[in-house]
Amino acid sequence: MSDSPLIKLNRHTVQHQGVAVLENISLHIHDGEKVALLGASGAGKSTLLNALRQQLGENAAWCPQEGNLVPVLSVFHNIYMGALPRHSAFYNLRNLIFPSAQQKTAVTEITDALGLTEKLFTSIDRLSGGQAQRTALGRALFSNKTTLLADEPVSNLDEHQGKALLLYALSRHHSGVVALHDQQLALDCFDRVIGLKSGTILIDAPANQLTLATLQSLYQ
Repeated sequence: MSDSPLIKLNRHTVQHQGVAVLENISLHIHDGEKVALLGASGAGKSTLLNALRQQLGENAAWCPQEGNLVPVLSVFHNIYMGALPRHSAFYNLRNLIFPSAQQKTAVTEITDALGLTEKLFTSIDRLSGGQAQRTALGRALFSNKTTLLADEPVSNLDEHQGKALLLYALSRHHSGVVALHDQQLALDCFDRVIGLKSGTILIDAPANQLTLATLQSLYQ
């Protein structure tokens, strides 16, 4: 783990649509850390993630809560979009119309791990909520970035599947910051937990020093 912060906020105010959500917060996240963001609905997890994304820019693999998938396009096409910045417009257009064997193989490596290969050329509007969520995660993975930023990436999956896919996604990134609602996943899958409440950081500690009882203070 590097001593130099990957992300640095010093007495920073984070806003959403011009309204301060988190005020005067200081936060350092180091290269190599896997960090879970916890907090009740409206605590500012998504807003903080967006602020971190602004710092990292194109260096982050981004998996938003709403997915931002193209409903009429297939799983393959939506995942392949994670690679668009790596190739020319002509190469991308050709693969979106007539996917090459090379790109099919590359995308299938992701869909095999996500349990989506049988749906590879099924349009998003014909998938379940969990399948669509896995596709959004696959697109982030296919972007081949070193840092994962994800907002509730496994909320539509059962506990066992969610944990397996979250560990898989984290294993493919050197660093990660993920907003979750599942407190047990935060303890099981991450090095560090940051808990938000009432516009501030209430908890910031190694995951192995926390318990579910401790985390309940975020929701009371």
